[in-house]
Amino acid sequence: MARAIGDLMAATGADAVHFEELTPDYNVAPTKDVPVLVEHYQDPKDPTTPWQRNLYLARWGLVPTWAKDLSFGQRTFNARSESVVDKPSFRSAVKTRRAAVPVDGYYEWLAPETKGERKQPYFVRPKDGSPIFFAGLYEWWKDPAAEDGAPWVLSTTILTGPSPHPGDQPEILNDLSALHDRLPLPMSRDMTDQWLGAGEVTKDEAAQLVDAVVAQAYDTATEWEMYPVDPAVGSVRNNGPELIEPFDPTGGQATLV
Repeated sequence: MARAIGDLMAATGADAVHFEELTPDYNVAPTKDVPVLVEHYQDPKDPTTPWQRNLYLARWGLVPTWAKDLSFGQRTFNARSESVVDKPSFRSAVKTRRAAVPVDGYYEWLAPETKGERKQPYFVRPKDGSPIFFAGLYEWWKDPAAEDGAPWVLSTTILTGPSPHPGDQPEILNDLSALHDRLPLPMSRDMTDQWLGAGEVTKDEAAQLVDAVVAQAYDTATEWEMYPVDPAVGSVRNNGPELIEPFDPTGGQATLV
């Protein structure tokens, strides 16, 4: 994510922001902080206050309330849509703490067709430059070892579903099918509103919401584009706008079409 706070507020429709700085990050890895969009009462402890949309920074990798330490989140940065309502790590959050995770785009690595060749990273983004809103969950975890100043940690995860099938149209869906067998699940604006605004729901209602996200994901992804980028994205030590520039793996001049 590389947007100013004001631009992010405008893009998300947020009423309030709960951080003072958003450092541009072109190579986000699990355990880093990412923006999350959630809806709750203006005062979460007082249901008589107005309902509003909020932006927070959350650690990428969900840490449920019962986890012993933060390392738990190293294996929960994604949640499979097929099991999210049943898996202990996510089943509480999907009923009460749903989020949208806004991103400018994401990287995925294409496996080579010829043995011995290296994988090639691609950058996937909306063609119109708008953010992607991934379906996510969030949790607050209390650190028993923290000092009085900041005992609470906010964390998040992104839902994934099956990738499109080879041959699906338009062509971007066919291209996504070759990148990976899983797809981080994007939401349309209407689906984002539904996902965030449903409030506390039952397990069956949560399953219906997840099914709705999955059902519209491919339609949302038809507005994307993808192109090869520099393999330097493979190291989190590299971080700058050059990472999302088009890259020609053959060594020629890269262009966008």
